[in-house]
Amino acid sequence: MAVYVDSAIWHWAGRRWCHLLADDEDELHRFAARLGVHRLLYQGPPKTAAPHYDITGLERDRALRMGAIASNREQIVAVYRRVRVPKAGLRAGK
Repeated sequence: MAVYVDSAIWHWAGRRWCHLLADDEDELHRFAARLGVHRLLYQGPPKTAAPHYDITGLERDRALRMGAIASNREQIVAVYRRVRVPKAGLRAGK
């Protein structure tokens, strides 16, 4: 299983932020815990389509040192599409 992080380009609250995603939601939570990111910061269904954490640029640097894969926009969008949860009641092809 892999964990991915994009570039910290989003400005908010005086910091730069990025996204932390993983191939598996359990792996995402384990990695975030090891990173020191509190579970309350988790964003996932039904609020958002893809399970992820928003992390700061400093946390991103630490995540990379811990083995997360640096991903460009196209790569992180591909991961997002792989891990997103379909809306309830919708089936493929409808």
